[in-house]
Amino acid sequence: MLATYDLKGKRALITGGASGIGLGAVQAFLRCGASVAVNDLADDRLTAVVDELASAGHAVVAAPGDVGNPEQAPAMVAQAIAALGGLDYLVNNAGTPGTARPIATDDFERQDEDFWQLLVNVNLVGPHRCTRAAAEALRATGGAIVNTTSIAAFRGGGSSAVYCATKAGLVSLTREWARALAPQVRVNAIAPGLVDSDWMCRFDGQDDAVRMGQPVPLGRTGTPTDYGEAILFLAAGAAYVTGQTLNVDGGLTT
Repeated sequence: MLATYDLKGKRALITGGASGIGLGAVQAFLRCGASVAVNDLADDRLTAVVDELASAGHAVVAAPGDVGNPEQAPAMVAQAIAALGGLDYLVNNAGTPGTARPIATDDFERQDEDFWQLLVNVNLVGPHRCTRAAAEALRATGGAIVNTTSIAAFRGGGSSAVYCATKAGLVSLTREWARALAPQVRVNAIAPGLVDSDWMCRFDGQDDAVRMGQPVPLGRTGTPTDYGEAILFLAAGAAYVTGQTLNVDGGLTT
């Protein structure tokens, strides 16, 4: 049974919301009655997702924009807040591995300056841009922020060493923002494990919930619904929790 909150009148902006974990979060907030601005790159996928959700009767608007772009990100947040009439929840979910296949830690050639810039800009500075732009609106409503990081932030083994570093940085920013925005705004994060979605980077053995020779104790790969429910809990519930990163990985890190 999925968690349910009464979010009628509440407003959420979810970045990277047209697929995967982001879409799982969008569906979770909409299920509870919230109005949602769905951010993603301005393409047909975002349009199709928003049109489908709107046709099902949900209060949803498109918020196109690249969080990795220093001009687009704050403009997107401002437009989303204006469209929603305020903001109660920000989910910083947009991110990129920058590669379709994992890059070995010692492969310094592929992890070059351009690769570093891409991942830092999207995975680390992107959430900062959105949080900065949304801070005033969230303070006004006593809202909450949830960041999507990764278990790779703690144990490595992600799509690249650079990816691990950016996600570890987001764990740190979660703690910093929790202090900076307290007491009005709570800031937490989830650290996903394996994800059953069209994530850009694929790992061998992902489909049978095994990675690096280690089975997932719960016996399956996490779904966007699993992660969306955890995001919903940290945003709409967990009233005395801030500055924390919740591992949501089926027990993989045990």
